[in-house]
Amino acid sequence: MKTAIIFDCEFLCLEGSQRRFWCAAHDPDPVIAQIGAVKLGLEGEFQILDTYKSYVRPIDRFGERYPLDPYFTNLTGITEEDIDAHGVALEDALSGVDSFSGGARFWSWGKDELNMLAISCYVAGIQPSIPARRFDNAVKLLVAAGMPIEDLAKTPSNKLADYYGVDHPPLQAHDGLDDALSISYTLQHLMKIGKLQPEVFDRT
Repeated sequence: MKTAIIFDCEFLCLEGSQRRFWCAAHDPDPVIAQIGAVKLGLEGEFQILDTYKSYVRPIDRFGERYPLDPYFTNLTGITEEDIDAHGVALEDALSGVDSFSGGARFWSWGKDELNMLAISCYVAGIQPSIPARRFDNAVKLLVAAGMPIEDLAKTPSNKLADYYGVDHPPLQAHDGLDDALSISYTLQHLMKIGKLQPEVFDRT
C-alpha cells in the first residue's frame, strides 16, 4: 500500500524564543527533543496504519545535555524524567523514524526537518542520515485541497483537525505525535470527502 509519513518535532525553546528567532544570549539552540510520526495510507479507506514516537536527548555544541526549561515542559508536556527514561541519541532517533517510514516521503506542517536534521545534526556534529529530497511541506496539500491562504497562515498543526470539524480522540497540543495525528486526521478526512486526491502526494 502507498503511504505517507506525517511527522512533527518538538524542539527546545524558552519563553519568547520564537519571536527572538532563538538569537538571545540565553536561548538554547532549537535542537529536537521529540519526534512523532504517523503512517497514513493513501489507498482504500486512507487508514492510519501505525504511529511512532521518540524522545531525543538534546545536546549542545559541546556534547553536553541541555536541561529542559520549565516553559518548554509546560508547553510540550516533555519532562526531564521522560528524557532520562526514554531519550535516545539523535542518530538512533533518526534511524528509528527512517525505518518506520519504509522509504515513504515525510510531510510536516512547515519545515520541521530543518530542526530535526539541519540544526540538530549540525549541533551534534553528525551527518544527516535522511536526504532533504524525502521531505515536503504539508501546507502544500492543504492548498491543493482549497484551504484559504489566510486561514493557513493562522492555523497551527494542532488546530487543523478542529478547523475542519473532524471528530478525533483528545490530543495534546505541542506533543509531536498528537500534532502529527491532527494533521493526519485532517488529510484522511479531506481524501475521504474527495477534496484531496492521493495523487497530490506525488505531484507536489
